[in-house]
Amino acid sequence: MPRMTAHRTALAATAAAPLLLGVWAAGPAQAHGAPTDPVSRVYACSPDGGARAGTAACRAAVAANGTSFAAWDNLRIANVNGRDRQTVPDGELCSGGLPAYQGLDLARADWPSTRLAPGAAMTMTYVSTIPHTGTFKLFLTKPGYDPTQPLTWSDLPSRPFAESKDPALTNGAYRLRATLPSDRTGRHVLYTIWQNSSTPDTYYSCSDVVFPAAASEPGGDEDKGAGKSSPSASAPASAGTRARTGDSPAPTPTRTPAPAAEPRTTAPAPDATPVAATGGTGSGPSAPMVAGGAAAVLVLTAATALALRLRRG
Repeated sequence: MPRMTAHRTALAATAAAPLLLGVWAAGPAQAHGAPTDPVSRVYACSPDGGARAGTAACRAAVAANGTSFAAWDNLRIANVNGRDRQTVPDGELCSGGLPAYQGLDLARADWPSTRLAPGAAMTMTYVSTIPHTGTFKLFLTKPGYDPTQPLTWSDLPSRPFAESKDPALTNGAYRLRATLPSDRTGRHVLYTIWQNSSTPDTYYSCSDVVFPAAASEPGGDEDKGAGKSSPSASAPASAGTRARTGDSPAPTPTRTPAPAAEPRTTAPAPDATPVAATGGTGSGPSAPMVAGGAAAVLVLTAATALALRLRRG
């Protein structure tokens, strides 16, 4: 009987060993995390990064690393206690100085990135699996940052532009709201430090972001319509358009003026225009004169004929 009991106990222990190992391995992973929006390098280049994992930068990072970033949520250092600049070497900020993440420190300008607007409100999504207390600090590289050079502490301001202490974990993520600096353009790195207070760990991450170029000042080329075709470039402009746009004035067109309408009167003028000048329409002021002259001739002719008949009779 004792041998049978011992044998059964050994079998039970052997069967339980994989389960206990799984719990032990999963335990630490529950405390980890990284930004997914703006996407961090470690998450973008991980097997969970989707199409971004296939970009040239991510392929180069994995090659330099010698292994994949499957443990994208485990980029942490214990017992830093706020001495970040003394602990993490220059040029190794994105890896935290950890050899298992050294591919993240490649100085490249083609890392998967997120577009942001300077001076705008931003909400960072920082994925984690269980709640932890601690403080998030967000830094943005200074104006003039060169992404083709290794990232150093001197590229970051001495103070973060935003901090968040003990935010709530909602649907598996911390959501950190902040207002971005308004004086950044081009490609930058959003550097996040999460110093836990419920564990001795501090987490580091690099998120590549891109800001649009600054708009032209008032009166610049944009305000002058640079790049837009002028009316003269697409079609002949009218004389009025050229005059408004400052071109040389168009010659005055030669037009035959329409004849002015003659005033209508109730009686003919004494020195009326000759009939030939009116076009003989019979509607001008000379028409009554023609009619009166013809009547006078008829009367005179009839009187002469009557006088001759009286003399003969």
